[in-house]
Amino acid sequence: MKDSREFEHLKQIFHAAVERVDPYQMIKKHVEVTGSLLKIDIEDESVPVDLKGFNRIFVTGCGKATAKMAKAVEEIFTGKISAGAVSVKYGHTEHLNFIRAIESGHPIPDENSVKAAREIIKLSKQADDKTLIINLISGGGSALLASPLEYSAGPDKVKLTLKDIQQTTEVLLASGAPIDEMNCIRKHISGIKGGKLARLMYPATLINLILSDVIGDRLDSIASGLTTADETTYEDALQIIEKYEIREKVPVRVLNAVEDGARGLIEETPKKNDRIFNKVFNVLIGTNYTALLAASHMARSLGYNNTVISSQVIGEARETAKIFAGIAKDIKKHDLLLKKPACVIGGGETTVTIKGSGKGGRNQELALSFLSEMKKDPEQTGGIYFLSAATDGNDGPTDAAGAFASHEILKECKRVLLKIEDFLKNNDSYTFFEKTGSLFKTGPTNTNVCDLQILIVK
Repeated sequence: MKDSREFEHLKQIFHAAVERVDPYQMIKKHVEVTGSLLKIDIEDESVPVDLKGFNRIFVTGCGKATAKMAKAVEEIFTGKISAGAVSVKYGHTEHLNFIRAIESGHPIPDENSVKAAREIIKLSKQADDKTLIINLISGGGSALLASPLEYSAGPDKVKLTLKDIQQTTEVLLASGAPIDEMNCIRKHISGIKGGKLARLMYPATLINLILSDVIGDRLDSIASGLTTADETTYEDALQIIEKYEIREKVPVRVLNAVEDGARGLIEETPKKNDRIFNKVFNVLIGTNYTALLAASHMARSLGYNNTVISSQVIGEARETAKIFAGIAKDIKKHDLLLKKPACVIGGGETTVTIKGSGKGGRNQELALSFLSEMKKDPEQTGGIYFLSAATDGNDGPTDAAGAFASHEILKECKRVLLKIEDFLKNNDSYTFFEKTGSLFKTGPTNTNVCDLQILIVK
């Protein structure tokens, strides 16, 4: 079933997008050391740095793509790195010679996430004004570095625990909150997020090479803005807790800390006028938009009339699916938007409000909801093929990148008597697609620029 030409085209378009944002290739392309001059050129941005002014070079970082980034940096800075440590997701590794890679938990932080944070904090405290730090950041860093907040409340010292962070992360993931709101809370219960890592690294010169997995590429949201000024406050975090009605679900220590912060009892995250950012350079090396352009190029080469509708697709996954299904039906019936053969490409990051106990991820839920829409008018769905997948190769807590939807899969689920609505109700998209043989598995790609949705209409 999935060996048809259209399914192969969906795969080819996806892989072309992922290859375009390979972090190793992008750093090798845009970062160069000639003699004592470090030069970073990306589009219209150029960052020249004279290495003669530094006694030491440290390399730090976190994220799903960071091992590949570190490999490239090792090759570029051969013999110049004094020390280094990065935190990566389990299995998302590369062979490194000088930089220590610590495999840690994602999407829920674990003991290794704390261990990695301690090691990077230790390096940060050793830095002085003669130190250059190359910091590598990609999606997933919020979980891969965990440093629970410590603060004084009157005569007492309060220390959040890893369990507090884990429980809060689980609650946020199930709440349906978008990543920027999740990160607002995570910044304010952490000792390093929300610009606090930059505070620890001051007065070193800090160059952050960043691969974006955040809608709109907001630097203060990627990996919870470790090295960027934070515009949010404890009051904002408290309002988010109220908005999603999770006051009774987050740990008591976390709620108390946010409330103490809102009362001004805890120092706020660093803001943009803070002197610690005077020698901080943030450079985006890859985005979802970059991947979409490569996907579009591949679709064109395969003979499709194509368009990229957005790099900022957000909202509930099952609601977003209805939009793609509507577009598919209009193209099928009227050649509206594009003439057939057509390929419509989108990217971004949807959310899932978890109400069931099943297994899946936002891309699988999106694909299942797309299939549910197709079921409403099955006679008009021939020639429609759809893939939603995560560029990092892991959709939610599963081993699949995403899933396919098509008329053929719809017929298969009818043949084996699967009720789509039951699986949607239980957030059990993985099981459904496993039973129909329609999961898309790539393994870890070691890059991460949100998700891709690819629609083909013949």
